Amino acid sequence: MKNVWVISLGGSRIVPDDVDDEFLLKFKKLLDSHRSQRFVVVTGGGSTARKYIVALRKLGEGTWNQSMEGIAVTRLHAGFMTRFFGKEANEEIPMNMKRVRNMLGKNRIVFCGALRYRDKNTSDGTAAKIAGFLGCPFINLTNVRGLYSADPRKDKRAKFISKISWKDFLKVARKVKYEAGQHFVLDLVAAREIAKKRVVTYIVGSLKAMDGILKGKRFIGTMIEG
Repeated sequence: MKNVWVISLGGSRIVPDDVDDEFLLKFKKLLDSHRSQRFVVVTGGGSTARKYIVALRKLGEGTWNQSMEGIAVTRLHAGFMTRFFGKEANEEIPMNMKRVRNMLGKNRIVFCGALRYRDKNTSDGTAAKIAGFLGCPFINLTNVRGLYSADPRKDKRAKFISKISWKDFLKVARKVKYEAGQHFVLDLVAAREIAKKRVVTYIVGSLKAMDGILKGKRFIGTMIEG
């Protein structure tokens, strides 16, 4: 679809500790400034989901129940964002990709959480699937500026990677062990999907970088293609 972007909005950007209304107002203003574009925004669960997941794990609950709790939080965030954005956004939270596509005909911005349970998947995987289904680019707006050779919080020698191929990114993603509520720039399902469907993907940590992408200008972040 032309002039459509899929954005994965990390739950850590919505609720880092408390609801970050200042950031969300800026996010809304940014999308409002690109009136010729349409957006599908997939909301993550972030630390809120991880808190519930950790509690369930301590209680001995399996991956299924942990994942279902994470899914519930992503949908909670999607509902909140529709109300935060108001009339230009969808009221109903879609539960499948066809519904997402149909809703784009009536809404310039469509919010959704996880669409259904899928083994070893996160909201980033959902966003990648939707981007592949719609045939449009994908922006992962998270709380890090892009991909590094290692975790920069743990390894000071970690190098920033500004561009990487789908194939090489898939190799990186395969090395990350999955667990419900995991925190990585994109999960393995997403990496496989963008490689399979050749989805041009961006990983950024700021609204300024995302604005640069939407304007076709230079930005600080990671681009995955080729």
